[in-house]
Amino acid sequence: MNKPNKGNALDIDQIEKLVEMMKDSDLSSMEIEEETFRIRLAREKEIVAVHGGGAASAPAQLPAAAAAPAATAGGAAAPEAEEKGITYVKSPMVGTFYRAPSPDSPPFAEEGGKIKIDSVVCIIEAMKVMNEIQSEVSGKVLEILVENGEPVEYGQALMKVKEG
Repeated sequence: MNKPNKGNALDIDQIEKLVEMMKDSDLSSMEIEEETFRIRLAREKEIVAVHGGGAASAPAQLPAAAAAPAATAGGAAAPEAEEKGITYVKSPMVGTFYRAPSPDSPPFAEEGGKIKIDSVVCIIEAMKVMNEIQSEVSGKVLEILVENGEPVEYGQALMKVKEG
């Protein structure tokens, strides 16, 4: 790829090449900053069983890339095909996962504990904004799939919940 001329923004061909690179490498976001311009690209992925509150400004979305499979942190495979009555609470954004509002507070959700629709199950910190993530299902938390303070990707499974 040709490097843009100093002081000039990327041209459309260079942006298209960046989009193709994202598709080919399964990146979920990319940001390039030069002296006089900045570009941030992020792909939209399916979100199942969560919604967040107070999210920061939305990044530019790439709808054509939305059908690409979701990657999880560390290269781990995405959860197996959804089991009957099992829902995965997934991250609606890239950020840092926190189980509690502060280090000395009890966690929002525990393995074996019950959660209700719209109850806060964790916090995702993105761009220094704490976003409370709420459950869209009621049930029992079977497994918390992410460690406290661990970075998470958009669409990454955070918790496994047995509905009911």
